[in-house]
Amino acid sequence: MDSLTIVLKAAERAAHWHSAQRRKGAAQEPYINHLLEVARLVAEATDGRDPDLVIAALLHDAVEDQEVSRAAIALEFGEDVAALVMEVTDDKTLPKARRKRLQIEHAAAKSPRAAILKLADKTSNLTTLAVSPPANWDASRRLDYVQWARDVVAGLRVDSPFLLERFSDAADAAERAARG
Repeated sequence: MDSLTIVLKAAERAAHWHSAQRRKGAAQEPYINHLLEVARLVAEATDGRDPDLVIAALLHDAVEDQEVSRAAIALEFGEDVAALVMEVTDDKTLPKARRKRLQIEHAAAKSPRAAILKLADKTSNLTTLAVSPPANWDASRRLDYVQWARDVVAGLRVDSPFLLERFSDAADAAERAARG
């Protein structure tokens, strides 16, 4: 199967797996919008030269949010994709505060490809936070999230001026929106 067909197959699987999931923001966008945005950012950052990374971007929350097994991802999309997904998957058995702290602590250890994926994910999250924050998040919580995302990204080893600029713009916009 050619790369484009496999990427589209991954998009279809992601849409199926996340069909009932919505974003936390007030607009309640379908979750697939986030996955597609992350995949687009990854594709742009790599000039479309890493289809496995784009596929991993589409599937990056499948294990964490939908309990899709690593084995299922590996069987359908290969070991490389499964390894990338697992590298950015949080251990949901841990308390949220610990998971967030571990993201900061483990950022520097991410492989260069997983770092691109993590950066694209944080960029997408901040873009949404700026325009559609969760209704129950006050300005302080939004600003805390922006700072946490900046702390995670500060530890990543990413050589993508394009993606780093998109992240900076998204973080600045989310901060401005929170400050009113």
